[in-house]
Amino acid sequence: MNEPAHKLKYTFAEYVAYDEASEIKHEYVDGEIFAMAGSTARHSLLTTGMSSALSQALRDRGCRVFSPDMRIRVQETGLATYPDVSVVCGKLEFDPESSTTLTNPLLIAEVLSPSTEKYDRRQKFNHYRRIPTLREYLLVSQDERHIAHYTRNEDDTWTLRDVRLSQPLALRTLGVTLSLDDIYRGVFDD
Repeated sequence: MNEPAHKLKYTFAEYVAYDEASEIKHEYVDGEIFAMAGSTARHSLLTTGMSSALSQALRDRGCRVFSPDMRIRVQETGLATYPDVSVVCGKLEFDPESSTTLTNPLLIAEVLSPSTEKYDRRQKFNHYRRIPTLREYLLVSQDERHIAHYTRNEDDTWTLRDVRLSQPLALRTLGVTLSLDDIYRGVFDD
């Protein structure tokens, strides 16, 4: 058997120190630290397109749009990760153990990659939905013009709406509508 005799578990504080000393980003889940994969050109363009569209739409609304360099922690489950895009409206709330880790996103967007799609759709979403402030979760395809838009309902259930082609992306929690044309601009110009 190739299993180690024991598995080393890290505290959140140890993870933060390790992550901040590293040149690459890491995800923290269940006491384990995982290196995060780099991105493709399409992935990067979509992250930039989503961030730009949100920043423009939310200008002067008291909301901040964060890039993949902002760490988020799900306090209930302990997951700490770097979403591709996150939005916080109002006061920024940081983890009591880390002044560089946000805990109150209203919206999170992940650009899907072949290596992470299943994880982003299932396990990561199961963590994210335990963030009390989270109201909208977007899964952005880099293979076609398609965004899976999850919205939290009043009864704490989630509704999925598939947004395709030139349909508007209505973010009701933020009170804005985005254009897929803006988000996907230049992505398929190969």
